[in-house]
Amino acid sequence: MHTCANGDTIVLVRNSADASPFRSASIKDIARLAKVSHSTVSRALHHSPLVNPETGDKIRRIAEETGYRRSAVARSLVTRRTDTVGVVVTHIADPFAAEVVGGIEDAALERGFSVILANSGGDPDQEVRAVESLEERRVDGIVVTSSRVGALYVPMLARMKVPIVLLNNQHPGDFVHSVMIDNVEASIAVTRHLIEAGHRRIAYIGDRNGHQSDTERFEGYLTALANADLMFDAGLVAQGDGKPTGAPAAVERVMAQPQPPTAIFCYNDMTALGVMREVRARGLKIPDDISVVGFDDIPFAEYVDPPLTTIRQPMHEMGRLAMRTLFGLLAGSDSTQNIKVPGELIVRRSTAAPKETR
Repeated sequence: MHTCANGDTIVLVRNSADASPFRSASIKDIARLAKVSHSTVSRALHHSPLVNPETGDKIRRIAEETGYRRSAVARSLVTRRTDTVGVVVTHIADPFAAEVVGGIEDAALERGFSVILANSGGDPDQEVRAVESLEERRVDGIVVTSSRVGALYVPMLARMKVPIVLLNNQHPGDFVHSVMIDNVEASIAVTRHLIEAGHRRIAYIGDRNGHQSDTERFEGYLTALANADLMFDAGLVAQGDGKPTGAPAAVERVMAQPQPPTAIFCYNDMTALGVMREVRARGLKIPDDISVVGFDDIPFAEYVDPPLTTIRQPMHEMGRLAMRTLFGLLAGSDSTQNIKVPGELIVRRSTAAPKETR
C-alpha cells in the first residue's frame, strides 16, 4: 500500500504465481489517483503542452511517488517500434569490436535506444542466423561489423524489412548503407612512411581469409611501391590469419628470401603483435634490425615494446556514424549512403631508418 501526497492510496499487488517484486503502478492507477483520463496521464508523462501545467505536475508527482515505470513492451505495441538496435560482431573480445560497439552504444543511448549484441564468431552462416534472430526479436535496425556476407544482404532487405548498416564490410562488393575506413589511402600513407624512412624491401603480411579490407590494404601497399618506383617482389608477401597465431609461418616465408625485408607492413595490429614476437625469437631487434607497422591502433598498440606504428581507425566515431546512418533510415531516408572515413598515421617507435642507411 502506498499513500500519495494528496492522501489517496494505491495498493501494489505481489504476483502470486512467483516471488517477483511488487509491480509498479500503471497508467490506470495514476489516472484513478489523479482523477483524470488515461489519455491525459499519457500526455502528461510525455510533457504534452495540451495538458494544463498544474495537472501535469500533479500527474508526474503521483507517478514518481508510486514508482511508475514506462513499459517498453506496451509502448512498442502502440508505436510499432521497440527502440532497440541489434549489433552483430565477429568476436566480442575483439578490441576493434569493443571500440566500435562503444560508439554505437553512446549514439543509441543519446536517442533512448537499447543495444542487443550478437556474436557471429566470424562464421558467415552464423552471421546470417544472428541477423535473422535479431529481426525476430523485433529490433528496429541492425548494424553488422566486419560482415562476412556483405552484398548478400541486398536480396535479404526486401524480405526482412529491417534497415541494415554494414561497418567495415569484409565481403567483396558494395552494400547500399555502409561505413568503411579508406583502406587504400591509409595503406599508401603507412607504406610511404616506411619508404621515406629509407626502406626499399618492405614485406606485406595479409589475411588469408580473402577479406575486402585485406585486398584494399594490399592495393594501397602496391600503389605506394609503384609511386616510389620500387619493384614489387612477390616473395615479400605472405598470408597470416588476422591474429598473432598466423604470424610465425608468414614471418618464416618473408625472412627466408635471399634478400629479407627491412620492414614489415601487417594487415592489422593483432598480426603485428605476433610478428613482433616472432622476429624477436629470431634474435632481431625492433626497429634496429627490422621495422614493423600495423593497422587499426587497438588499445594495446601504444603499450607494446616498442610502441607500434600503425593506422588509427576512428573506431568509436565509426560506430556513431553507423548509428547516425541507421537513424536516418528509421526516419525515412532511402538514399544510398556509403561513408568512407580517413585513417590517421600514428608514428611510434617500432619504425626507424634501415640499419644500412644509418
